[in-house]
Amino acid sequence: MRKDSEVQPAISLAPCPFHNGDQVYLAKGSYQGTLGTFLNLRSDPKWADIREPGDSIRAHPVEWLAASIQPNAHQ
Repeated sequence: MRKDSEVQPAISLAPCPFHNGDQVYLAKGSYQGTLGTFLNLRSDPKWADIREPGDSIRAHPVEWLAASIQPNAHQ
């Protein structure tokens, strides 16, 4: 029998691919297509705070996020 201190997580979480200020969009979920700015991970690292248009901040699953490619204004 294992002690609670010996229990290992089933999966190790990959590092978050986003950093504060990254432009993202929701690639999945009920708000699919919403643009925003990545702010931070929540205490549950599967969720992130995103600043959406109108300055509202909402939490979404990290797996729903994708990098938003901004056109280079200096081309």
